[in-house]
Amino acid sequence: MFTGLIQALGTMEPLGGDSWQVTCVSQSGEVIMQDLAYGDSVAVDGVCLTVEKVLKDGFIATASPETLRRTTLGGEQTQQRYVNLEASLKVGSKVGGHFVMGHVDGIGRLLVAEQTASSWEMTFIASEAIARYIVPKGSIAVNGISLTVASYEPESQFKVAVIPLTYAETNLRYLVPGSLVNLEGDILGKYVEKFLYSGNPHTTAPDDNSIDGITPAFLAEHGYL
Repeated sequence: MFTGLIQALGTMEPLGGDSWQVTCVSQSGEVIMQDLAYGDSVAVDGVCLTVEKVLKDGFIATASPETLRRTTLGGEQTQQRYVNLEASLKVGSKVGGHFVMGHVDGIGRLLVAEQTASSWEMTFIASEAIARYIVPKGSIAVNGISLTVASYEPESQFKVAVIPLTYAETNLRYLVPGSLVNLEGDILGKYVEKFLYSGNPHTTAPDDNSIDGITPAFLAEHGYL
């Protein structure tokens, strides 16, 4: 589990097959490397990868066929790329962003990035499978970065406001219109969807706390939707 607060910037290059070498390139890379060990999890552009070998300034990991299919890692694999890095959340650590699982839902695309007086406004487009978890003022992970949805538009477009620090310390600054990004919806929304549309699979006696009566119509009637 991660928080979406990026700790370092790195590069990622293919070693052949499904193996990748990730190298920390920013000064803050020591945060990732200080106690990194075999078997640890690291979010690489929002993709949870397992450390198979620790190097001086990075590590080697393997991306499964499912990961390659669902994320930007399965695209152009012959070039070095800049990636956002975050070590897994430790018990007792602050959660400054939101709960990010490192399980990318799919790929989005940057439409436009505009600099304002106080931030960067970036508009992305997502597939419908991801868009159903996007709500105004909700959370979304873009390349592993915890961001707040400023607005959601028809045709699965959403806008985020990125503060200068985040823009400067992550690979968002390298994106241009058309760039692909990894997107992960908020896990809380997925659980709500599961309960609403799949029902309660447990066979227990009904009681006053039963969720069987919670439907989209019920939530709308009581002001939750």
